[in-house]
Amino acid sequence: MSSAPLDLRLLSSFLAVVEEGHFGRAAARLFLSPPAVTQHVRRLETDLGATLLDRGGSPVVPTPAGVRLAGHARVLLAASNAALDDMAETVRPGGTAAHRPLRVGIMGHGSAELTPASINAYRRARPEVRVEIRQLDFTEHVTALTEDRVDVAFVRPSPDDERVSADVLTTEQRIVVVPEHSPLAAARLTGATVADIAGLPFFRVPGHTPRTFTDYLYFDDEARHRSTDYAVTPQEVLTGVVTGRAAGSGLKSFGRYYAWPGATFVPVIDAPWESSYLAVRADEQNPEVRIFRALAVALAREMGPVINSGDDRPAWGGRP
Repeated sequence: MSSAPLDLRLLSSFLAVVEEGHFGRAAARLFLSPPAVTQHVRRLETDLGATLLDRGGSPVVPTPAGVRLAGHARVLLAASNAALDDMAETVRPGGTAAHRPLRVGIMGHGSAELTPASINAYRRARPEVRVEIRQLDFTEHVTALTEDRVDVAFVRPSPDDERVSADVLTTEQRIVVVPEHSPLAAARLTGATVADIAGLPFFRVPGHTPRTFTDYLYFDDEARHRSTDYAVTPQEVLTGVVTGRAAGSGLKSFGRYYAWPGATFVPVIDAPWESSYLAVRADEQNPEVRIFRALAVALAREMGPVINSGDDRPAWGGRP
């Protein structure tokens, strides 16, 4: 295997073939000739010492080594494109190379493993920019961005606000959180239905919480009225659950990040799957935000099958 840096042109041709499943269509997409694309892929295979594509059928498909490289290629090409945007901003009249901190808001555990992966990828790509992490509560679903307290935000569900733009990062099964002594806790392996959880007293959220978040939080319209206890953070939810005051709800990965003694996480098998998102201001011009967003979306495509390992449905790319 060569120790020379990877040529982004070769990666671009390889990834186009993987995504198109055909050398000719990849060439047309890249405005190259098919022989040029073929040569690029062969050079890449020679440099890496591995066969990357199975050319024996139609469509052309990546080998195991090719699948792995495709994930890296998406991240590298996204970072490269974002860097070019950043440089264009810098050399534009009035541009400056000075960067303010990038403020990253995280609601709960964000988008599971994608949250730290995105932050670490950005730090590697932009070591000169300081990253500030800010924990968001349930009421800051939109306002953290619109009031300029953060630059990007890992939230769920998608904000219903024209001032905010959002990308799907993960899509997961829903769960409820109940005390371990609850009769419903016995269904932690088999799962419960929406009918099974009817009547659970879910936590309430303050009145200024966006309606899109409250609609996500509850499984029926009456649930928001069955409890008088309020919670605005996952820690408050779990404290209330283990003390028997109310039940909580979330995405399946919630159980991995908040495995509190006394709390049981029960899948809701017939509830619609929900997504987590990376949200930014719709009119955002900061090139650092574009870089972070490009990296997070590329990583979501690469890591998607890992997020819910053991499940048979995808964790990225929108609702199944």
